[in-house]
Amino acid sequence: MIYMIIVGGLLKAIDLPFSYYSGYVLEHRFQLSRQSLTAWMKDQLKALAIAAPLTIAAVEIIYLLLRVDSKFWWIYASIVFIAFAIVMANLAPVLLLPLFFKFKPVENPDLQNRVDRLARRTGKRICGIFEWSLGEKTRKANAAVVGWGNTRRIIVSDTLLKNFSGEEIEVVMAHELCHHVKNHIWYGMAAQSFLTFAAFYAAYRVLPPLARSFGFSGTEDVANFPLMALVMTILSLAALPAVNFFSRQLETAADLYALDVTGDALAFVSGMEKLAEINLVNKTPNKIVAFIFHSHPSVEDRVKLAADRVGQSV
Repeated sequence: MIYMIIVGGLLKAIDLPFSYYSGYVLEHRFQLSRQSLTAWMKDQLKALAIAAPLTIAAVEIIYLLLRVDSKFWWIYASIVFIAFAIVMANLAPVLLLPLFFKFKPVENPDLQNRVDRLARRTGKRICGIFEWSLGEKTRKANAAVVGWGNTRRIIVSDTLLKNFSGEEIEVVMAHELCHHVKNHIWYGMAAQSFLTFAAFYAAYRVLPPLARSFGFSGTEDVANFPLMALVMTILSLAALPAVNFFSRQLETAADLYALDVTGDALAFVSGMEKLAEINLVNKTPNKIVAFIFHSHPSVEDRVKLAADRVGQSV
């Protein structure tokens, strides 16, 4: 465990300058962040306090499984990690997210009426809609479906509620509702499960010769953890284009659903344009960059989708 703390501390020390520059310096340079340096550091420390023990426990479990069964450890590890991901998805909205943000049920009568209409059109019960106090930390606007099972809910940032019209918010809600109605969370979990098995299997195949070449006594030697972390990082980067392609397909399906359910292409387009303006999103990103790194379609593609759906220029 001491070794893991030392290695983890070194990795965090390497990562901290990059996190500071991307998460604080750039956000302030473009006037997106409203956090003081002290508040930003508090969030970093809270995240570290949560992630550190979980990471240490995860690594200990992996190497325990390696020592118990060097042939099938990757199967057991995959099952454990998938089960853990499901539990964390269920607990995140009620235990983790409230550590960083405040949430309260949406009380806007007009929005509630719009949500009720959406529920009637889709025949699905709304799992709960909460206002997300994002504005305390950033001027960005966002909405998402979070949770799993009885904790699944739609969260909408206060910045979005403040800056968007009722029609634009309704389109956003319809988009998020699609992820719930069409079981996109299940699809995402299935894809994540496949990638977990693939990553651990690849590690099972690659680590033994790699560990020997670096002079380690065997795969089960915890001293080779940096090698395992490197292998997992490379595999994650290699899978990134496929993961983001899959995500963009789900997001496009949710856009089409929102257009069909609301029938309001103009509100859809104005909402996308407004999101891009508030969040400083590049509306026409480089195609290669977008293919590899973007989990959502570009604003340009989403506007074109709306135009194609209604058969006219919007």
